[in-house]
Amino acid sequence: MLLVQKYGGTSLADVSRLRAATAQIQASLDAGHAVVAVVSAMGDMTDQLIAKAQVFGDAPKRELDMLLACGEQQSASLLGMCLNEKQIPARAYAGWQLPIKTDSLHGIARILSIGARQLRRDIKQKRVAIVAGFQGVDKQGNITTLGRGGSDTTAVALAVALKADECQIYTDVDGIYTADPRLEQKARLLNKITLEEMLELAALGSRVLEPRSVALAAKNTINLRVSSAFHKPGEAQGTLIVKKGDKHMEESIVSGIAHNKSEAKITISDVPDKPGIASRILGKISEANIEVDMIVQNVGSQGTTDLTFTLHRRNYKHTHHILKAMQDDLGAKRIYGDTNIAKVSLVGLGMRSHSGVAARMFAALAREGINIQVISTSEIRISVIIEEKYVELAVRCLHAEFQLHRKHP
Repeated sequence: MLLVQKYGGTSLADVSRLRAATAQIQASLDAGHAVVAVVSAMGDMTDQLIAKAQVFGDAPKRELDMLLACGEQQSASLLGMCLNEKQIPARAYAGWQLPIKTDSLHGIARILSIGARQLRRDIKQKRVAIVAGFQGVDKQGNITTLGRGGSDTTAVALAVALKADECQIYTDVDGIYTADPRLEQKARLLNKITLEEMLELAALGSRVLEPRSVALAAKNTINLRVSSAFHKPGEAQGTLIVKKGDKHMEESIVSGIAHNKSEAKITISDVPDKPGIASRILGKISEANIEVDMIVQNVGSQGTTDLTFTLHRRNYKHTHHILKAMQDDLGAKRIYGDTNIAKVSLVGLGMRSHSGVAARMFAALAREGINIQVISTSEIRISVIIEEKYVELAVRCLHAEFQLHRKHP
């Protein structure tokens, strides 16, 4: 099998962790697998580099990308040295050396193509190729970075380019749980979950994987595995994320609960109830590169309506300012919001074939006195907005309601 293994920052934080990653790679090689490793920056190296840049104020994005790419390159070279010390042939690459070609959006670049010829040569010659994640190069030769979770995205993209059998993400958690174990002690580690469910969980606040990497895996039918880098080689099976669920997976009504405390809500009240009003409001926000999440427009009354939407809390002030500047032109009576909210979501393939999930969810929350402010649904997901102070209680009561602590037979 050909494995692409990604090692996160905590997995490479010091020499002992580098040696542990080396042992994991050695175990995979001993099992007869070929390995391409993708690495993040060591520990909090990225934060340290950002702090250095902030001394000079608002740094140009091109120069910042050039600086931040150093963190992953350091990890790649040191892991290569560690492997060679153990007589494991290895060669490290920066993103531009393959090259990993991207667009020119510094800080949030997207991968356009990957030059995999050298990697295939290393595989053929039984060398471990180590690739610095999170980075690439645009057609002008500028170093770019991929944004948060960029090393995960690099790993999946390489797995696609190399037609790898599995992309393994080694991190500081054991895998994907039915809920955040910091909130719910009875949260259960999942052996398997589908890419479709994982994409929903990642987008809804689960911080184990970034949505971009999961979406890329789903699009190209790449199996992912999330495991802890803190177990001895062979001990941690983690969670396998697959394209299609088996019979038992699909019989389970709810697979997991996600929560997100980074939400804010804005309401524009008493705007004229006429075609194009929502487009005008949301179009202006989109022009500012601000993404909105859940959107609710009330049924019009006496010629006016209310529009409510949620967005990331960091964009609240900017968005409120944009809408205030539009208020008179829109004819809105009032613009107000709330930053003390959170989103709690149920995700599961079984929702497609089981009715009454929403009713059970709402009843469980009601029994705990938790008021629902906004509701959004899809085929396999139900999300609600509640007061932030009730998040832990909501997660626990829903985990109990759907008995997620019990393994499905």
